[in-house]
Amino acid sequence: MSIAKKTRDYVIKAILGNKVVPRGLFELNEYFRHYNGINFRYEEKEGLIIALSTNFRFGSIITSGKDEKELDKNIKDAILTSFEIPSSYAKEAKIHRVGDGRKEYALA
Repeated sequence: MSIAKKTRDYVIKAILGNKVVPRGLFELNEYFRHYNGINFRYEEKEGLIIALSTNFRFGSIITSGKDEKELDKNIKDAILTSFEIPSSYAKEAKIHRVGDGRKEYALA
């Protein structure tokens, strides 16, 4: 994630304040409440691990990382992006890895 995107997301959060949250945060919560977690299939290509969602109801989520730690961060950011949630709300979203094989993401 670029520094410009991070800066923009934190400026948006500062302007909105703590009492207002993006609509996407509500939609994300409802999605997980109705459909459970989002599963991913991993593939390795050209030194990258590519993650492709297998059960996302609104299309596909695709992202990559050079290692498991970076991939985890990028998957969480891609889920937030899918719901148009600024990355500065990642803590409020509470997305984390769950399930067997740890290739499923849900809310805490």
